[in-house]
Amino acid sequence: MEHFSARLAKVWDWMAEESISLLMLEDTEGRRDQNIRWLTGHPGDALLFLSQSRKAVLTAWDVNLAAQYASNAPVILTAYNDFERQASKAIAAVALLLDIPAGSKIEIPSVTPYPLFLDYVGKLTNYDIICREGGAGAQLKKFRAVKDEKEIEITRKAAGITNELIELLEKNVRSGKIKTEADAALLIEVEARKRGCEGTSFETLAAGPKRSFAIHAFPNWTYSEFGSDGLSILDFGVRLDGYSTDVTLTFAANLNPKQEKLVNLTEKAAKLALSMAHNGTPTKEIATAVDALFTKSKKQMPHGLGHGLGLQEHEYPLITSRSSNEWVLEPGMIFTIEPGLYDPLLGGCRLENDVLITETGSEVLTTSRIIRL
Repeated sequence: MEHFSARLAKVWDWMAEESISLLMLEDTEGRRDQNIRWLTGHPGDALLFLSQSRKAVLTAWDVNLAAQYASNAPVILTAYNDFERQASKAIAAVALLLDIPAGSKIEIPSVTPYPLFLDYVGKLTNYDIICREGGAGAQLKKFRAVKDEKEIEITRKAAGITNELIELLEKNVRSGKIKTEADAALLIEVEARKRGCEGTSFETLAAGPKRSFAIHAFPNWTYSEFGSDGLSILDFGVRLDGYSTDVTLTFAANLNPKQEKLVNLTEKAAKLALSMAHNGTPTKEIATAVDALFTKSKKQMPHGLGHGLGLQEHEYPLITSRSSNEWVLEPGMIFTIEPGLYDPLLGGCRLENDVLITETGSEVLTTSRIIRL
């Protein structure tokens, strides 16, 4: 309960600063929000209401599931069906339950469609309904960029499972048990669940030599050859207790000199980026340094250098050279470093690992690498 209470306290403090009396978070079909799981442990299909009086009401579609997963969170549990599964009816009832004063500010998610916003305004005439960019949703993303001890503990376990799968994948490719993209993707799915994972963080990307030229091959995997002559890319992650990993392996077999150059440059870029990843470093500086390394060899990386990890496979901080990027690394941040180069004739090469920033430097949580066959 301590980690949920600490997370809720951050939000309540922010609400006080913003004079928000009631905040609604929504995780429903079409408008998913992992913040509810972050604050309560409940995996989804629910509304969460937070009041400035430091009370929390979790309105869940499946109350049995919520009772199990949110049992350690300090919440009042109600059933969404009691309100005919209408958020506007639920929020009106909760405002009455929590004695929200007339004229108070009630903030709803920024992704609320305009017709639904009008419905809230029409049914909550005694309140000031706030729906804005840069509000609670943006602030919660910033809070989640720095992981607490519980989150780090789970992510380390997830990384350990990921590393076991990396070893198994290499072994099975070398032995010939994995011959196709489908073999690799299905092995990951089964073995992750055997180890207690909820599944993969995202649909595995397995691209053999004929398809590795794409950043994200389409479709994600086929029955094409994998691990044969040339460059094969395998991008996958596991989800454990909600938390994601994200790694990319490149399998290299019988390369020509130009393909070797792609591989060597990618490895060099990963090493450079990891050497710069420590407390206080602006992430734009790391990405810019990698871009400059590639430019010297007349190459260009067509995607960002990395991204944050957590309850989603793409979170903050951003590791990119974009001019708008103002993120600075600090202890507790977990993110990917994933330099890659792609050529329509040579194929592609990407090397991705997950990194934790500590007080004294960084810890590489995963063991992804270029595997030379």
